[in-house]
Amino acid sequence: MASRSSNKTAVPEAKGAMNKFKYEVASELGVPLTDGYNGDLTSKQNGSVGGYMVKKMIEQQEKQMAEK
Repeated sequence: MASRSSNKTAVPEAKGAMNKFKYEVASELGVPLTDGYNGDLTSKQNGSVGGYMVKKMIEQQEKQMAEK
């Protein structure tokens, strides 16, 4: 069955940086994210990583906008 994920990086060149960021956030939160299969993680664990990533990106953008 083909993957139907709509989760695409808007800027393909940023994919590596976003992946690195994901692992940094997971480490900060204590989520044992590994390279490869992570099906043993709960939805709460995965959601906390994604949610915290968004929070940090928004904070960074607000900071940049305030400096201008």
